[in-house]
Amino acid sequence: MDIALQEKYKNTPGAPGVYLMKDGKGRIIYVGKAGNLKKRLAAYFIKETGHDPKTGILIKNIVDFDLIVTAGDHEALILESTLIKKHKPKYNVILKDGKNYPCLRLDTTDKYPALQVVRKIKNDGATYFGPYSSAHSVRYTLKQVNRIFKLRKCKNTQFNNRSRPCLQYQMKTCLGPCCLDVPPEVYMEIVNDVTLFLKGRAPELIQRLKKEMMHQADLQNFEKAAHLRDTLFAIEKTLERQIAVSADMMDRDVIACHGDQGRAVVTLLYVRSGYVNGTRHFHFDMIWNAIPEIMGAFLMQYYENNTFIPPQILLSHGVEDQEILERRFTEKKGRRVYLLTPERGDKKKIMDMARLNAENELSTSLSQRAETRGVLVMLQNLLELPCLPRRIECYDNSNMAGTDPVSSMVVFTDGKPDKAAYRKFIINGVKGPDDYACMTEVLTRRFVPGKKEPLPFPDLLVVDGGKGQLSMAMAVLKDLGMTGQIPVVGLAKKDVEKGEEHDKIYIPHRSNPLNTARAVKALYLLQQLRDEAHRVAIGFQRKRRNNRAGGSILDDIPGIGKKRKTVLLEAYKGISAMKLAPLEELAALPGMTLPSARAVFEVLHP
Repeated sequence: MDIALQEKYKNTPGAPGVYLMKDGKGRIIYVGKAGNLKKRLAAYFIKETGHDPKTGILIKNIVDFDLIVTAGDHEALILESTLIKKHKPKYNVILKDGKNYPCLRLDTTDKYPALQVVRKIKNDGATYFGPYSSAHSVRYTLKQVNRIFKLRKCKNTQFNNRSRPCLQYQMKTCLGPCCLDVPPEVYMEIVNDVTLFLKGRAPELIQRLKKEMMHQADLQNFEKAAHLRDTLFAIEKTLERQIAVSADMMDRDVIACHGDQGRAVVTLLYVRSGYVNGTRHFHFDMIWNAIPEIMGAFLMQYYENNTFIPPQILLSHGVEDQEILERRFTEKKGRRVYLLTPERGDKKKIMDMARLNAENELSTSLSQRAETRGVLVMLQNLLELPCLPRRIECYDNSNMAGTDPVSSMVVFTDGKPDKAAYRKFIINGVKGPDDYACMTEVLTRRFVPGKKEPLPFPDLLVVDGGKGQLSMAMAVLKDLGMTGQIPVVGLAKKDVEKGEEHDKIYIPHRSNPLNTARAVKALYLLQQLRDEAHRVAIGFQRKRRNNRAGGSILDDIPGIGKKRKTVLLEAYKGISAMKLAPLEELAALPGMTLPSARAVFEVLHP
């Protein structure tokens, strides 16, 4: 070990805290926590043999480290999660899914509440149901509620400004409280029924509705009794599609992890009121991370990002710092949260279901990965590439009659879209619809070394077009002194009039396209890449065109940002009225200064 690292380790305190490992470029490659920093770092700097694979790889790359001492283990856990989220270290388990999952919100403080789909749970007095595993599942649930119960469907703005009931009232799926005199107590009965239904207490709701139906039949209110009967049938039909997994009607998250061949899947089952409400799968690399480590990292990162935490979380594997995690989740939820690893009973059966789902998901993922790798090998053989094309880049241009020209760079990594690596270019040095000049500018900007950390070179570069575009790309690389460093191909569309069946792949120093009869899947991969580049370029160009169309003369004035522009337009309602205002009046507006007002005045009075 380096002498400087040895000296630094000797001064390490035996206190709880977080350590940050750095490589030769100063990048943070691993963040860890410890109850005793000196003991934990001894595994890196004192122990010489017997390291697990991850620690062995990590030690070879450590050039420096930083320490942050905390008040206790609990604070170290929170700080570790924050630093992992900020730095995304190479050797940490990173949960890439940062979504807030959808919930249903029912504001019972409103006189006539309606269900809303939201993605954040707030402490605002409303009742929240969920979270749901996907937008599809929450939309399906909302559709069932709207079909069964006569809650209003319109938004607040429509509700407050309506002059007569809408089509929902005509279809008898709403009471029409927007325009009609609906007693609030009658409407709140429906709200209570919806609450029971969404909380999973449908059996209780069914018993109440049956009793009410018989009562209305005895009173000879047959129309209302028939409506209650139809509601009962709809609820029972909905319940048939749900899977009951526990009799205690509790909310639980069930988390199972399964790993094989360097990949791991964490499967999360949402159990709400005893019924399986949905499932999600999260994929991780486990080349150097063990399953308990993946589970622990998943728990901390997932529940730090989500406001809803159930009272019980069932785990397929025990995790380190379980007591600290329980304390953290309890503090966040405001009531006791338990982490359990079931070994018998109903909870074990639910866990077995989650394990089976994780195994099936991983098996499917590994099969798809093997198939994708086969396509990449096929492409490598077709193009006679020196290595497997793991990173493929494709470029496309877009403009509208020569205006607002842009280009896109789309990246496929291991045969799949890598959207984080996409780049968009605004073309500055080209006038008119010159596709060749646009591509020349983009490739030059892509491969000329800049101040930022350079992007990795692609294993294959694809340009949209035939021999002309390919020759242009080769000329750019030659001017940059990169001839032969990056394989380049051109992908041209088929000529239907000539009876061509497939798109054509052109390679340098060959006039005819390649024969892809035995490599159709490889051709399809390049077509998918090209189509994605085309989609991104068109979308970016359309966005710039729309922004320009919705722009204002104020946009190009120095010192006039979004806030000052809003103040000016609210004060004068338009440019024509603004031109009549004297300089002193412009300067007197909120947020305006004399220099900014003078800049506006000079533009309006050239």
